[in-house]
Amino acid sequence: MQFFLDDLPIGQVEDHRAELLLRALPTAHVDHAVIRWQPGSEDPSERSAQIQAAALVLREQGAVSGWRDERYRCEAPVAEPCLAFGAELFQLERAAFRFFGLMSRAVHINGFRADGRVWCGRRAPHKAIDPGRLDSLAAGGLGAGEDILDCARRELFEEAGVPPALAQGLIARGAVRTRRAEPEGWHDEVLHVFDLLLPDDFEPANQDGEVAEFVLLTQSELLARLGELTEDAAAALCQSVLRAR
Repeated sequence: MQFFLDDLPIGQVEDHRAELLLRALPTAHVDHAVIRWQPGSEDPSERSAQIQAAALVLREQGAVSGWRDERYRCEAPVAEPCLAFGAELFQLERAAFRFFGLMSRAVHINGFRADGRVWCGRRAPHKAIDPGRLDSLAAGGLGAGEDILDCARRELFEEAGVPPALAQGLIARGAVRTRRAEPEGWHDEVLHVFDLLLPDDFEPANQDGEVAEFVLLTQSELLARLGELTEDAAAALCQSVLRAR
């Protein structure tokens, strides 16, 4: 079912989650086969308080997992979200975005050497999403109020130990939107993709415990192992490194 904020379509909610949503968010109701949330306010902070309270209820019921105490920004729909940002409608705990089917944003950085080989990180086994799968050199969600480049540089250091001076070499490769059903709900995310040329003597070193290991692959090996990558990492690689083949 489509999820509306007043007259704005902002998400999608699977049928079996709709009743849980309606109980947790009293200002929402079913209207002509869509779920319409009418918070009674145009103030993003008041809307944020309402939907964050609903997310906490859903967390207590086990319907939202992997809570991070980090908020994402929900935007007003725009024609081309890969090219432009929408106005902020509210902020919400990132773990709840899939339950409501809201569009989020993330950065993905492809790290490669001059010979074309690409560094991939293997997600730690304790990760709530895609544990153990291969991922980009560094990747992460864009927090509310965070600049895209700042986010990319932060993730590079936290996940791969890339120092700020080396991270200055980031090259923007555009954005790609990925959408699919996941166990947590509807995944809808714009991936802002970057490439980073790394010195031959640089080896990534995880700083935050979210990466189990790094592997260095040729582009042929990458193509053969695309199925081992997270779907978003594969999309980010196809957006830049593999597209140039």
